[in-house]
Amino acid sequence: MAKHILIVDDSKTVRNLVAFIMKKEGFKVTTAEDGLDGLEKLYSATGVDLIVSDINMPRMDGLTFIKTVREQEAYRDIPIVVLSTEGQDRDIQTGLTVGANLYMVKPAQPEKLVRNVKMLLG
Repeated sequence: MAKHILIVDDSKTVRNLVAFIMKKEGFKVTTAEDGLDGLEKLYSATGVDLIVSDINMPRMDGLTFIKTVREQEAYRDIPIVVLSTEGQDRDIQTGLTVGANLYMVKPAQPEKLVRNVKMLLG
């Protein structure tokens, strides 16, 4: 059974690219355009195994999205990878503090992203 990945990013280009990379690796993919959309997709999808989320998004940013996911028992243990253009140490620290398992700075190399995702799912 293919692992299910939720990709949350306001950039259609990034969403499509990450979705393409993950589908090529055999993952099932659902995409969302911001944190609110991400929560809706998370609640309506069955068995999301991992989330890849951006930080800077309209309506609900990635940090709020991750915090909200982590506050809920059912989703507390889902691995979350932040994929953001914000690469300062304090941004990374904040991302990890709110509950991300891994913080990657865009543009992430596809091989590295896939390796990290497989590591977190393994």
